[in-house]
Amino acid sequence: MGHLEEKSNQTDPFNPENYIIKTLEDEIRADQTCKELLKQYHQYLLKNKDLSPLESGEKASGTDYFLRDFMIDNRHKNPFKISPDLVHQFAGNWYIISSLEPNMLELNNILSGISYFASFCVENKMIDQILAEKIVLICSQVEYYQQRIDSFNDLSGDMYAAWKKACPLR
Repeated sequence: MGHLEEKSNQTDPFNPENYIIKTLEDEIRADQTCKELLKQYHQYLLKNKDLSPLESGEKASGTDYFLRDFMIDNRHKNPFKISPDLVHQFAGNWYIISSLEPNMLELNNILSGISYFASFCVENKMIDQILAEKIVLICSQVEYYQQRIDSFNDLSGDMYAAWKKACPLR
């Protein structure tokens, strides 16, 4: 393989090998590669979905938070290893404890972006349709996530352990 071809594969946002994280350098590369993936995802939203430029940007930004902060930084996971369990852990726990003011307006926007991202992944043959449908379903459980935010805000004393156990991160 020539040097240019090798360089091209290292920056291909659809190459799952670019998201293998074993070292800090790998994490930095995965994060940068994911930025490129998100740019393509944003263009996909603009061209293929009936969204305004503002809505497309909001969906891409929410998906960025999920992919780069949660999947890559926190979980060291390939964005194409997205799963209903990871989305559930993110929305029902990690987002809530990691946000200064967790709220459903913001979380709904993130979950909507994740749903569109699942479709984007199907169209790019990175996940199958059945998995995408399961992700969309878990993203639609807004009443559950609202209850998780409300119960978190109502915590007192030593209730955190029980709250966390109801939707664990691992």
